[in-house]
Amino acid sequence: MTGFLPRSDVLPWGRIPRTHTRIARPSFRDELDGLIADGSDAPNHLLASGLRRSYGDSCINGGGAMIDMTGLDHFVSFDRSTGLLVAEAGVSLADVLKLVIPAGYFLPVTPGTKFVTLGGAVAHDVHGKNHHRAGTIGRWIRQLDLMRTDGVERSLSREDTTGAFAATIGGLGLTGVITRVTLELMPVASSNMDVQTIPFRNLSEFFALAAESETTYDYTVAWVDCLAKGSTLGRGIFTRARHGGDGQLRVHPAAGPSVPLDAPGFLLNRLSLTAFNEIYYRFAGRRRRTTISYHPFFYPLDVVGSWNRLYGRRGFYQYQSVVPPANAEPATAEMLRTIAETGQGSFLAVLKTFGDVPSPGLLSFPMMGTTLALDFANRGPSTLSLLDKLDAIVREAGGRLYPAKDGRLPSAMFQAGYPALERFRPHIDHGMSSTFWRRMNL
Repeated sequence: MTGFLPRSDVLPWGRIPRTHTRIARPSFRDELDGLIADGSDAPNHLLASGLRRSYGDSCINGGGAMIDMTGLDHFVSFDRSTGLLVAEAGVSLADVLKLVIPAGYFLPVTPGTKFVTLGGAVAHDVHGKNHHRAGTIGRWIRQLDLMRTDGVERSLSREDTTGAFAATIGGLGLTGVITRVTLELMPVASSNMDVQTIPFRNLSEFFALAAESETTYDYTVAWVDCLAKGSTLGRGIFTRARHGGDGQLRVHPAAGPSVPLDAPGFLLNRLSLTAFNEIYYRFAGRRRRTTISYHPFFYPLDVVGSWNRLYGRRGFYQYQSVVPPANAEPATAEMLRTIAETGQGSFLAVLKTFGDVPSPGLLSFPMMGTTLALDFANRGPSTLSLLDKLDAIVREAGGRLYPAKDGRLPSAMFQAGYPALERFRPHIDHGMSSTFWRRMNL
């Protein structure tokens, strides 16, 4: 396999699983043809990858071949009059922001890290704090260039009638190698955000705040104390925001410290989590209005490099679910009670609501309802047992899990949660694969 080198350190962000693969990193578009042909013939076939910020195994291809697309990071065009950006798939959202903010534009949808490539964002159809207004990033993609392992490259737009565009949006990289993306940007008057934080005492208050805020605020999200019990079950801090109406258009400096070593596993225990959650709720939960840079609002974790090492060498699982509105409050309450009983909580527990803004993607994760996302240090069987219990609650409520976040999503639950799966199957490129897809055994 010319150009592919063996690697044993290619990990998803959750650092589970650890695997061996062969990987190539092209710098120019004309290198792709040969690499795709070689990689698709490898055992376990081929997967294109970006910055591998997916927490689970959707971004790795253990025992197979991978093309690291981060070297294909060239901008093709940027129309400042229309806000239309054309770039190679390996361009990161961080680099997009550097280019477009001074021109008065912002990403229409962004996940909680800017260290994601455009190709990866499309393949996982990322969402953000403004789903109730903007939906997923797939709604803002105007065109995709997709190279299949048979050597044919196709340009796909929203007007595509074959279904290939819809399959590629959120298609987990299985429909081919995304080579170029055309994205519609959002105009902004300032790089600052007008932000309001409001503490809430229980889950019912969260749902009242969410319903009130979605009509008047572009962005909503809440931190929730996942170890609170009884009358304070689901307490937390609600944040809502809008882009500033005036001010500078300045790119925020993103440099910060990095975690150099894996933290000892004993640091994350019931006592430390309980103490952190109590202190954070008491001191960060004051009701206030502030004007801040976009960076701490959208990307608070990006200021600490390699923060995933804080969970120790064994890694961690992120669990993100969504349940429909009719069952949202009781199901979320039951999940939080189950987590609190085990003491395996999370510093980073995020709760928000999704709007009725459908994505064009066949396997897109968001649906109208409530989403809860938490990190769990990998403690082996006890952690997996807890996640199984959460699965039962989510499935009973008619919900589903996010493949980009969950490194142990059961195949039966994936199939139950994604009714468009049968429509997706015909568009799979049979020279493409991933550890996730083989684990689904589909």
